[in-house]
Amino acid sequence: MKVRNKVIVVTGGGSGIGRELVLNLLVRGASVAAVDINKAALEKVVELSGDRKDRLTTHAANITDKEAVKALPREIISQHGVVDGIINDAGIIQPFVRLRDLDYEAIERVMDVNYYGTLYMTKAFLPQLLTRPEAHIANISSMGGFLPVPGQTVYGASKAAVKLLTEGLSLELLNTNVRVTVVFPGAINTNIAANSGVNISQQMENARGLIKMLSPSRAAQIILDGIEQNRYRILVGSDATFMDIICRLCPRHAARFIYTRMKMLLQE
Repeated sequence: MKVRNKVIVVTGGGSGIGRELVLNLLVRGASVAAVDINKAALEKVVELSGDRKDRLTTHAANITDKEAVKALPREIISQHGVVDGIINDAGIIQPFVRLRDLDYEAIERVMDVNYYGTLYMTKAFLPQLLTRPEAHIANISSMGGFLPVPGQTVYGASKAAVKLLTEGLSLELLNTNVRVTVVFPGAINTNIAANSGVNISQQMENARGLIKMLSPSRAAQIILDGIEQNRYRILVGSDATFMDIICRLCPRHAARFIYTRMKMLLQE
C-alpha cells in the first residue's frame, strides 16, 4: 500500500524507530496519528515535523489500557476522517537478567506492552481498516522474536507472540483488502533501554559499542519501503538478515552463536 494521502497510526511514535516512522511518513505524503504514553515526546515530534505538522495529530495513550485503546479509533477518525493503516511499534525490553531473577511485575509489564498492546491496537482498528479500499497492518516483532537472546527471554517470548499473531492474522485476512506485515529489526541505535526503565551497566555500554547498530531513520525507511511493497515479512539490518538465515539452517548453532557474543550483557 502506497502511504501517500493515507492516514497511518503509529504507536511508540514519540521516540526511536516510531518517531522516525512518523517523520518519514509525513515526508512521503501521509497523514499520521502518533500514539505514545509520553506526552513530552509527542510534543517533540510535532516540533520536528516542521511545516508538515498540519498532517500530524498526537495522542497520549497507554496501549496496555484496553479501554483507552478502544477509544482511539473514534478519536483519531474524528480528526482525520479515516484510518488506512496502523504500525504497532511501541515496545520495551526487560532487565538483562536470567528468568530466575526476573520478577513477575517486569514479566507482566513486558508482555502487556509488547504483546497485549499490539493485540489491543489491532483489534480496535481492524473493523475500520476492513472498510477501506486498501489498508495495512504492520507489527514490529524483533530479531529476538525468532532468536533467543541471553537475559531477554521474556522479551523474546513477547516478540515471538507478536510474530505468530501477525502471521496468523495475515492468513485470516488473505481474501480482504487488508495486507499484513511482520517486521524483525536487529540492533537499532535507540533509547529503548532508558524508555523501558532498564539500567545499563558500564559493561553493557561497552558491549553496545562493539555491536554495529542501524540508525532509527534507516530502519524506518526499510520498514516503510517494505510496507509500500506489501511484503509479508521485513528484516531490518544485516544482523537480522544474517541470523534469520542461520536460524533456518541450524537453530541450535545460531542460539549458541548469539550466546557467546551477548552473554556479557547478563547482569550477575
